[in-house]
Amino acid sequence: MKPKAILIDTKDNVATAFEELKAGDKVTVALNGKEQTVTLAQDIPFGHKFALADIAMREPVIKYGESIGLSTMPIKTGQHVHIHNMESQKGRGDK
Repeated sequence: MKPKAILIDTKDNVATAFEELKAGDKVTVALNGKEQTVTLAQDIPFGHKFALADIAMREPVIKYGESIGLSTMPIKTGQHVHIHNMESQKGRGDK
């Protein structure tokens, strides 16, 4: 069965969708013997991220085993993670 999403590093708190995913879908990601199933709270566009765990406001969003930015609001497990609820720690260029 083709995976619907990818987990890149076991430290990550987000996974990336390989296809359009719908709210209510159960998505399983696995890496190095670590497997996790998440029920999506929102539709997730192809190539976008979703939370594997709750992320508090101003906490790091971890992808590739590294922080790619901070959440700008609380993000619940299964929610879409993108520029509407996170920003780079290097600045967006518009602020």
